[in-house]
Amino acid sequence: MTTLAGNLMPKRDATPEVTITSIKDETRTMKSVQWFGTKDIRVVEVPVPKVTDEGDVILRVTTTAICGSDLHFYNGAMPGMKKGDIVGHEFMGVVEAAGPNVKKFSVGDRVVVAFDIGCGSCFYCNKSQFSCCDSTNPSKEQEFLYGHNTAGLFGYSHMTGGWDGGQAEYARVPFADVNCLKVPEGMPDDKVIFLSDIMPTGWHGAECGQVGEGDNVAIWGAGPVGLLAAQSCYVRGAAKVAIIDSEQYRLDYAVAKLPGIHTVNFKEVKVLEALHKIFPVGPGPDVAIEAVGLHYATSWLHKIEKALMLETDPSEVLNEMIEATRKHGRISVIGAYAGYCNHFNIGAFMEKSMTMSGGQTPCQKYWPTLVKLMQEGKLDPTIVKTHELPLEQAPEAYKMFDEKTDEVVKVVLKPALKGE
Repeated sequence: MTTLAGNLMPKRDATPEVTITSIKDETRTMKSVQWFGTKDIRVVEVPVPKVTDEGDVILRVTTTAICGSDLHFYNGAMPGMKKGDIVGHEFMGVVEAAGPNVKKFSVGDRVVVAFDIGCGSCFYCNKSQFSCCDSTNPSKEQEFLYGHNTAGLFGYSHMTGGWDGGQAEYARVPFADVNCLKVPEGMPDDKVIFLSDIMPTGWHGAECGQVGEGDNVAIWGAGPVGLLAAQSCYVRGAAKVAIIDSEQYRLDYAVAKLPGIHTVNFKEVKVLEALHKIFPVGPGPDVAIEAVGLHYATSWLHKIEKALMLETDPSEVLNEMIEATRKHGRISVIGAYAGYCNHFNIGAFMEKSMTMSGGQTPCQKYWPTLVKLMQEGKLDPTIVKTHELPLEQAPEAYKMFDEKTDEVVKVVLKPALKGE
């Protein structure tokens, strides 16, 4: 069906063809985690996917995880969701079947999967900009909103392709030679799973902020990505790192896992004043990293504007970063945003001579660097894991993660683990 958005956009260059909806094996079923509406996550039995395109692999999922960005659709803040979508973009497993064009992997290999889906041969993939792949996201609505399509993402919105996710017992991975990494010998699931998203994303935050030797860094959001961004900054030579959040248990957890980190609870102190005390030269940090995302509006103004659909994303955190960071500072945005925000302080950004960079992470680009650093013990993403639950308890896990109960930081789900 032709859409208005489709009619208004120019035709894109030809790219490799890919099938979004997989062929199903109607003789076998699996448990899958599905979205049915705001705060409505269910575990549903569905047919197992089959190899559909020649570059596919089918994985028996051994470990998956809930990401902070999953809470955006859980709270109804991410446009483009449809009832029955299989969610989840952090997953790994064992190759059960492979298409004839798969060259790097064989049945029985353990692999981790990038959340961003690249084709490996378009203009952007050839520049290692896999999260901007031209082939894997046919959304005309996103193209209309953004002027281009970005890559497809597993288990997220139909604005990002409508791909089935990996919070399931089995998952299909297209262009497997591009989007899978064979697990090095001796590396357990509980470490490797974080290469699917949050370890590369933490590193990407530091990369976008050009963090280097002697830099002072402030990170908004003490969740898993914020913690791994802090760890990445230290590995890259940062002199001092501060992390901002409103949950004291998360700040205490950060101090326990990353000794020497400074913490700021924005419910108790004014962030700008606190950061200017921590970083007196400037004053303010050299680099600010946003690891929060779109659904955390705090003021009534933004809550009302979001409720009335006058904006999709609040600008509060971005404005606070701009105001707190020193002149000629660098802003890095890795929290997920979807559309438009109001009241953005572009004047301060321009007059303070700042730069800003961000985007979804090209996981595949960073894998060689991160695997080496993990093997050397310089990076340890397992510091974020606090909970491990059976896949069938996903609804309870989402609720706990969203409400921040039981001092949760990161939930890992195991399909083979049985509930009580």
